Amino acid sequence: MKISVIVPIYNKVEYIERCFRQLLAQDMDDIEVVAVDDGSTDGSGDLCDKLSGDARLRVFHTPNQGVTAARRYGVEQAQGEYIVFVDSDDELLPGALRTLYDAISQTSADEVIATFCTHNGIQSPVVYQGEVNPTDLVRAIIAGKNRFPVLWAAIFRRTILEGCLDTPRDIIEGEDKLMQVMVLMKRPRVWFITDCVYRYTLGVPNTRRRTLEREMLYDRLLRQTLAPQWSELHSAFVLHQLKEYEKFICDGHMEVRHNYYIKAIGTLPAGIPLYDRVVWALPPLLSRPVIKLYRTIIQIKQHRL
Repeated sequence: MKISVIVPIYNKVEYIERCFRQLLAQDMDDIEVVAVDDGSTDGSGDLCDKLSGDARLRVFHTPNQGVTAARRYGVEQAQGEYIVFVDSDDELLPGALRTLYDAISQTSADEVIATFCTHNGIQSPVVYQGEVNPTDLVRAIIAGKNRFPVLWAAIFRRTILEGCLDTPRDIIEGEDKLMQVMVLMKRPRVWFITDCVYRYTLGVPNTRRRTLEREMLYDRLLRQTLAPQWSELHSAFVLHQLKEYEKFICDGHMEVRHNYYIKAIGTLPAGIPLYDRVVWALPPLLSRPVIKLYRTIIQIKQHRL
């Protein structure tokens, strides 16, 4: 088996048939689709069973344990040499698996990352081409500066994923970034291609709620992951903390400064941008309008692109 496509599913009944149809229409025969119903309550699991007439589609049902656990279970059941992750409300474009497989075979990479488009036709930027230093990618991801896919629109050599799918279910946001960082900390050979292979559906509602407790757990896990290259990645880690702090302040949670971030961040290291230094230096009540203004400006710029 060449490729296993892992599809974690939780309450996405209106998207599943389209997702499966595009996967099974790929121009490769030696593939399988491993669908993991993570305890859905909206009929998603029953629909998966109804659609499982194709021998390439294997459906599994598990108690609800979260998306990372569903992906891990899917990888454990997978038979392919390479792994591709697809969210159930998204879809692969025609020829995507062939493009990814050819790239990883020809380059002998451990991971190949392509580009994507949104369901309304917006194309992701081409940020990198060819082989890229994994440390540079880690730095971009944790500092919130990545403009490339971190999990989907990519193909992984199965062996490189070992030990990278153990994130606790309490981490319900950014779990894909943490997983990719764990992979990259193994110093794999990563290759970027410019082909668009994935269609991402914007605006799908979710019930995720950010809490300080979850963010503290995320920071602990991230710091442990970065430990082997801490001196190189310390500034990027602090910038990650500052960006999360700014989100909390923008949402009106002023208490997080004294409840966690003052002690967690301490003295700012070199390499922190001026904007973030200014926001950090201001009291929360004064920094909040600055953050909101900055975000508005960024949104206007992105809209014009």
